[in-house]
Amino acid sequence: MKKTNSLINLKVSALIGAMALSASFSAQAQAWPNKQITFVVPFTAGSATDIMARVIGEKLGPRLGQTVVVENRVGAGGTIGTSAVAKSAPDGYTFVVVSTGHVVNPVLYSKLNYQLKDLAGVSPLGTLPSALVAAPGLGVKTVKELVEKVRAAPNGLNYASAGVGSAAHVNAEKFVVGLKLKGNHVPYKGTPQMLVDIAGNNVDYVFAPLISSVTMIREGKVVPLAVSSEKRAVAFPNIPTMAEEGYPQGQFNFWIGMLAAAQTPKAILDKMNDEINAIVDLPDVRERFEKLGALPFKMKPDAFDKFIQEEATTLGEVMKASGTKLD
Repeated sequence: MKKTNSLINLKVSALIGAMALSASFSAQAQAWPNKQITFVVPFTAGSATDIMARVIGEKLGPRLGQTVVVENRVGAGGTIGTSAVAKSAPDGYTFVVVSTGHVVNPVLYSKLNYQLKDLAGVSPLGTLPSALVAAPGLGVKTVKELVEKVRAAPNGLNYASAGVGSAAHVNAEKFVVGLKLKGNHVPYKGTPQMLVDIAGNNVDYVFAPLISSVTMIREGKVVPLAVSSEKRAVAFPNIPTMAEEGYPQGQFNFWIGMLAAAQTPKAILDKMNDEINAIVDLPDVRERFEKLGALPFKMKPDAFDKFIQEEATTLGEVMKASGTKLD
């Protein structure tokens, strides 16, 4: 009898604890926000992820009546900044802005100190076509000419990325693995330096976010061959798609999205999702994004979580086939 009573007491205690936690989260969500909000960007300033985060942050602060700070915490393919948010308090004051490369990190890092499930989807910020650009000294004008050059070189050509596991890297591996090309991956610490070296003929080609490479393309410092999106970019209607060029292996959905620590109150996630969707619909934001090649990409938090899991499965297989490992 005593044993039965003890079990009942334990269950009651657990239920009370769960109810108290739920009530705490509910009260927290109702009072939110009452202090500064931080967007952690695990990539360098000037990267596509950084640009998108800052545009959203500029508009979000006044709407919520709080300061929004963007903090760049760079390193290890974005895992340092992402890990910090995964382990942060689930109170809705710290978010991380990631890109497609986020979903392949569990494949690249066997000792990763967080899992994808430790983060909750908030909202996509947009999808960005990547541009396959070549160094001006390479002497190619089309994707076909690039592929012929790669196959003619005994060890292939050098292709750059903004870091191992970055969206640019995953896009390149999808292209290289899909066409069974040889090549040497040259990772950089961020997109800006990667593009400088492409323009300087220090590396041969790269799948660069259009949002980051738009200026160099317009100034003729790099040679655009195709965009990786399904449709041509609004900003560059004369640049064909990879599929139009006959190379669907290079088609890639480069998305940028916001995540929070798992267990963040649903009310906060939903509020952030609503605000972000409203911001990207503002005429001045839409115009700014269109000039940078960004396209709308809307999902509710639950749908975004499901999408991330699907991407992890599909792109994880690509990275496994590439043989890339970091530990």
